[in-house]
Formats: sequence, structure tokens, C-alpha cells
Amino acid sequence: MNIILLGPPGAGKGTQAKRLEQAFAIPQLSTGDMLRAAVKSGSDLGQQAKRVMDAGELMPDDLMVQMIEDRIQQPDCANGFILDGFPRTTEQARALDEMLARRGTKLDHVIELAVDEEALVERITGRYSCANCGAGYHDKYQTPKTEGVCDACGSTEFKRREDDNEDTVRARLKAYHDQTAPILPYYRDQGILQKVDGMADIDEVTRQIQAIVEGKR
Repeated sequence: MNIILLGPPGAGKGTQAKRLEQAFAIPQLSTGDMLRAAVKSGSDLGQQAKRVMDAGELMPDDLMVQMIEDRIQQPDCANGFILDGFPRTTEQARALDEMLARRGTKLDHVIELAVDEEALVERITGRYSCANCGAGYHDKYQTPKTEGVCDACGSTEFKRREDDNEDTVRARLKAYHDQTAPILPYYRDQGILQKVDGMADIDEVTRQIQAIVEGKR
């Protein structure tokens, strides 16, 4: 079962990928993790990646697809994989399809987490966490039971991610629309794109995704 999760930053792709990983015993593949592992291994591929990274350049599509190809040959991918940060462009989507076809396999599901962007901006800009234990909170949706005191550890120190501000979030959303959203028609034309309500409760989003994967919708 080969699955791609698509959606703008903050749509919950990472959370849902972890839940799919546990439910179906197939790994979530992180391109960042793959890059770090390749560099650490010292392989030819890793050395190429290191040169690109050291030069501060973007990783070429063919190199990324080659890393994914190497990764899916590992035993834990025998039953499939989940991608939630790749592909980001139509060119990458085509290259991924071509690589999978060479290996005699294909994508089974491409699932879009559809969101209300104004609500998404509010969701992201309002989140913060305990500086001590990392417990997550939100200005509107999940405040500590006692104001200013972490429910989990009792700390009174909290922090916010620097990039969780409105300007940055809107810039990330624009980048998603400009670069990644155009791949939705590419997968729709293949008949493998399905949409879920990414603004629903986390458990409901999981239910919708699992229904697609299990062929119940």
C-alpha cells in the first residue's frame, strides 16, 4: 500500500502519517531523514547529497527520487510506504511515478487534507508549547486548565515557534499553492486522488483516511 498525503503546512499530514504507520504497519518516509541517513552512511549517493547541501543548493529531483528508491528497498517497506513531504512539484510527481513503474509498483492512494485557510492560519499562529516538557497548547482551542501552568509538568514557562506567525504562515501557504497544489490535477487524472476534511477532529480525519485505504469509500 503506497500512499501520499497532500495538504498545506499545518494541515496535519505528519500526525495522520504516524497514525497510518501504526494502523497498517507501513513506514512514514521523511525526505529529511533520508537525506541525513544518506550523508551519514558515506555512500556515493550520500556524498552527492552532502555536496549539494554544503553548497546551499536545492536537492535535484533525480537525487531525491533515487534516495526514495533506495529507501523503499529496505525490508520495512515490503508492504508499502507513506510519503507526506514529497512530491512537491508536478515534475517530482512524474519522476516518482516513473521510478515506481520501473520497480513494477505504483501509488495506491493520494489523499488531500483539505482545509479552510483562514482557520488554518488561526490554528497555526495560536499554538504554543511548554518550554519544559513540550506539551502542546493553543490560545483558543487548548489552554492549560490553570492559566499559565502546564497541565503535564507544572512549569510556567511556555514558548512559540518563531515561524508560527501570520506573515510566515501565509507565505508558506502561497508557496504551497504556487508549487504543490498544481500536482492535484495530475493525480486526479489518474483516478487516485481523494479528499478528506482536514479541519475535522483529528480522530475523524483518521477515520476518513482509513476508510479510503481500506476501500470503504
